[in-house]
Amino acid sequence: MLSRLWMIAGALFGLMAVAMSGYAAHGLPTDRATLAMTGAQLAAWHGLALLCTGLLAERRQGPLPHLAAGCFTLGALGFCGGVWLRALTEHSIGAVTPAGGAMLLAGWVLLGLGALARSR
Repeated sequence: MLSRLWMIAGALFGLMAVAMSGYAAHGLPTDRATLAMTGAQLAAWHGLALLCTGLLAERRQGPLPHLAAGCFTLGALGFCGGVWLRALTEHSIGAVTPAGGAMLLAGWVLLGLGALARSR
């Protein structure tokens, strides 16, 4: 059941990435649009990562895929959310954005370790 939650989160990040890309292209000044597109690209990549991690979690036993997915979810919320907030309002949420980036990196390490783990 939890694996489906990760896949739903991935789909939502994909949706947000497409929506923000469209808004950035048509509703923001160029400098802020570039920043918003960075967040959109990272949201899209990590949406796909969540879809894959959800599928891996269905096939593998153990906590690593779920920990990776949690890191991807929290990391994308922190990093992409922080980047989008800055692009849309010119305000920063401080250390949340780089902490989100660190969570994304941790998610990739955990995903790799989860892929190496023995299958059921």
